[in-house]
Amino acid sequence: MSRLPAAVIGLAAALIAGSTTDAQSRADPAPNDQAPAARVPGSPPAAMLAIVHAKAYAVPGAPPVADATIVVREGRIVSVNAGMAPPPGATVVDAHGQVVTPGLMNAASQLGVVEVSSTDDAVDQAIKSGPLGASFDIQYALNTNSELVALARGDGLTRAVSLPTASAAAPFAGQAAALRLGDGGDILDRPRVAVLAVIGGATSASAGGSRAAQWQILRNALDEARLYRTLRRDLAPRDQILNHLDAEALAPVLDGRVPLAIAAQRESDIRQAIALAHDDNLRVVIVGGAEAWRVADLLAAAHIPVVLDPFANLPYSLDEIGARADNAARLQRAGVTIALAPLDGASSIYTSYLAGEALREVAGLAVASGLTWDQALKAITTNPARIWGLADHYGQLTPGEDADLVIWHGDPLDVSGWPVAVFVQGRAVSLRSHQSALRDRYAPAHLGEAWPSNYR
Repeated sequence: MSRLPAAVIGLAAALIAGSTTDAQSRADPAPNDQAPAARVPGSPPAAMLAIVHAKAYAVPGAPPVADATIVVREGRIVSVNAGMAPPPGATVVDAHGQVVTPGLMNAASQLGVVEVSSTDDAVDQAIKSGPLGASFDIQYALNTNSELVALARGDGLTRAVSLPTASAAAPFAGQAAALRLGDGGDILDRPRVAVLAVIGGATSASAGGSRAAQWQILRNALDEARLYRTLRRDLAPRDQILNHLDAEALAPVLDGRVPLAIAAQRESDIRQAIALAHDDNLRVVIVGGAEAWRVADLLAAAHIPVVLDPFANLPYSLDEIGARADNAARLQRAGVTIALAPLDGASSIYTSYLAGEALREVAGLAVASGLTWDQALKAITTNPARIWGLADHYGQLTPGEDADLVIWHGDPLDVSGWPVAVFVQGRAVSLRSHQSALRDRYAPAHLGEAWPSNYR
């Protein structure tokens, strides 16, 4: 599927808040698919929660546990076992045999920093001037009350990484933030999970007009940051491009504590990223990677993961001439760790407005192009958690991990299915959004009866 023309995307962005035909507006589930009797959304997590009769994909990529009982205590997974009776005193939720997965994760969104892309006071993912380059940190702009966070949560997202798109010092875009999409309160899970650099023909003007300059500036910045870490304030400022803020922001990259994420599409740029990872002993993540399949073996050997967009199966730019639908499947077969995300090179409609629904759609597209269903589920749960450093507490339903889970009506990788209950750290969260409120207000009464009364 090629991306929509910019004019169509702009119109869609303007109209989306009034949409009443979202993926959750479906026919009533069959009696045995009724929603579980979950707790009131937003209430504190029960001391003990048991979800029974679930088809649980506890470890994405592994076979499901049939008739599973998932036990949660104080927001964390205790156990997932087949046919086990719920513990005495536990709050019991009956999944009625429906699929239960970890909450989904969008590995490359702009959730929390883009609300309405056509107005300056609702976009905070990029800057054009000032002193901040690699140090530009979007965590300080996260909008806890974003309507788009609620919309994504209603599509089964419980985690996301929000990426900056540009800073005042190319090729750096800034520092990414990991989000936890619970009800109310702070949505920041972990700040500064990566530093992002953007490389490619469309962005070369900010570095003087050539991608060669982008790579030279990036390598020089890493050298300066390494020198600054040693000399600190003794570094002569007249021979230094980086200011101290950017040099300090790159220290975790040099130490290997966080990855350097490089947004690149063209094979030659991906080869440069592989060489940079080797030369400077860095953890590198490729974001985009439309032509990554051409160097799949090199990426696998270098242990460089790729966050890619299955929508990008036709060239959107000259950097993507080699784009193909089976990119994900080819990388997977080569042994590359992949995560799927609707990256949307034209606007922010898929990275913000449709960050949840489009994520499930691209996962389904990847399956249609050769990825297995299990691999696709892993690429929107476990793999992004590992790539962005969240695997210590999120990504699968195993003892000790956060109880982020979704009970699904239908197939999670098909937008004709939908969540009937979402839990974030063991707390049942609301599935209502601005869209569902408009639907309930304006839908004809006889059509309202066609929607599940329990949903949104």
